[in-house]
Amino acid sequence: MTILIAEDDAVSRRLLETHLKRWGHEVQSFTNGQEAHDAITNAPGPLLAILDWMMPGMDGPDICRKLRETEQNIHPYLVLLTSKEDSQSIVEGLKAGADDYVTKPFDAAVLRARVDVGLRVLRLQQKLSARVTELEIALANVKRLQGLLPICSYCKSIRDDGNYWKQVDTYLTENTDAKLSHGFCPDCFEIHVKPQIDALTEDVIESA
Repeated sequence: MTILIAEDDAVSRRLLETHLKRWGHEVQSFTNGQEAHDAITNAPGPLLAILDWMMPGMDGPDICRKLRETEQNIHPYLVLLTSKEDSQSIVEGLKAGADDYVTKPFDAAVLRARVDVGLRVLRLQQKLSARVTELEIALANVKRLQGLLPICSYCKSIRDDGNYWKQVDTYLTENTDAKLSHGFCPDCFEIHVKPQIDALTEDVIESA
């Protein structure tokens, strides 16, 4: 999972890159907010982004705001980086759509802990999104049979709503998305199929 940095201050950007790479992460760096926004929008998968509050092109809170307006199954995890420490600024950043907040100059241990939290959240989102997709596919491919189905005690035909009696396989084909294949259960093979095979074998032997 790539971590994106949007920081126009060269010293801060270099420190972020050094720490993140040392911790084993791939890094993309930008000095312009608009370019960072476009990179996040076009990212192929989940992304963690560390965004400076003040940048050319687009500020960090503005990036958060625009990204949260976009419909996505998995949103990027956004961390605002700024020298503002007052509670009003923190609230403003979180209301804009940031997931977390780190003040400058940052402590490396604190930054790493915040990054690890973000990665855990993104992995959980991925698992949840995959599970939701599986359930949607399952629901789309299955029609549920509901209610009481009259079935003949002898031939096992089923009566439909139009009072017509139909074979089970015909009824299931018309009322579900299931694809049926025919075979023989062990009992039916012994009772019905095997005698026919034996009889056919005897006929072949006699004709020979």
